[in-house]
Amino acid sequence: MSKMLFFDLETTGTNPAKHSIHQISGKIIINGKVEDEFDIHMQPNPLAQIEDEALAVAGVTREQIATYVPFNAGYNMFVGHLQPWIDKYNKKDKMFLAGYNVASFDTQFLRGMFLQNNDVYFGSWFWSVPIDVIILAQNLLIEERSKMENFKQGTVAKYLGIDVDDTKLHDALYDIEICYKIYLEVIKRMKGE
Repeated sequence: MSKMLFFDLETTGTNPAKHSIHQISGKIIINGKVEDEFDIHMQPNPLAQIEDEALAVAGVTREQIATYVPFNAGYNMFVGHLQPWIDKYNKKDKMFLAGYNVASFDTQFLRGMFLQNNDVYFGSWFWSVPIDVIILAQNLLIEERSKMENFKQGTVAKYLGIDVDDTKLHDALYDIEICYKIYLEVIKRMKGE
């Protein structure tokens, strides 16, 4: 049985040691079927630094994020979406984390969110190596990469023929939709379909 969590975060900066999550969205896929979707807006960890530039990328303000659910409530909501699909006490029952550039960015923030909520059992929920769609796409497009302006998610999606609304990029929920479409297209092409 394959279990995947396609997820994306919006954060208050780029350093997981100093900054925090303010939006986490996910799509839980079990055996190729979307079973759950969520979009959680949470206040950053109260100890985190907030960079206005990072908020601007996500199109939110300090005033907006101050109205979100508290950080620990957002964490509890997130774990609540995992619980129906994983037995965290079974070492063979875990989910693959998946997303665009998740290995070097999002996963570190997600681990941090667990630790900041006094939960050291991140590895009870997820396999240790995420499925990073940017790496899959790079392998597929290795011969074409030099023709591309950059390798941002929106650029790759458009290159693969996926419609993208540029005004919605950097909203975690929309970014997951695009990422999942890229993933499906890459897998299809790798299989020669």
